[in-house]
Amino acid sequence: MAADELLTFLQPQLGQEIHVGPWLTITQERIDRFAEVTGDVQWIHIDPERAAKESPYGSTIAHGYLTLSLLPYLTESNHPDFFQKNYPGMRMRVNYGTNKVRFPAPVRVNSRIRARTVLAAAEKIGEAVQITYLITVEIEGGEKPACVTEFLARVYP
Repeated sequence: MAADELLTFLQPQLGQEIHVGPWLTITQERIDRFAEVTGDVQWIHIDPERAAKESPYGSTIAHGYLTLSLLPYLTESNHPDFFQKNYPGMRMRVNYGTNKVRFPAPVRVNSRIRARTVLAAAEKIGEAVQITYLITVEIEGGEKPACVTEFLARVYP
């Protein structure tokens, strides 16, 4: 499938929610491992006792960038079945970046999160198709989302 054919395939889905991902529990172990890898060892993330006493959230919270880094899992966008279903005939997809990222609500330890994806735009860029997704990471039982982002991907024939 060429880029023009992919655009035709995507056109009816523009503005539509195309995927709701699986729930994922954010454990202290995951938060600690992310802190270790990134060097962001602020107590609000890694010290449950102090966070219980001093944090306005009453517990540790996940790093905003941890939530953002989980988008491939939460959207299932790198799963082979998802790829073939959403980009038939294409050979490769690369992350191009984000236009905007916000973290409206904290993710408390042991909360469950999942991503909802809306296909916002698609345009031909050279041989590729650049796709803009509006991704909202919701917190189970929460009023505000954990993360909202405009995510860009480029898909190549």
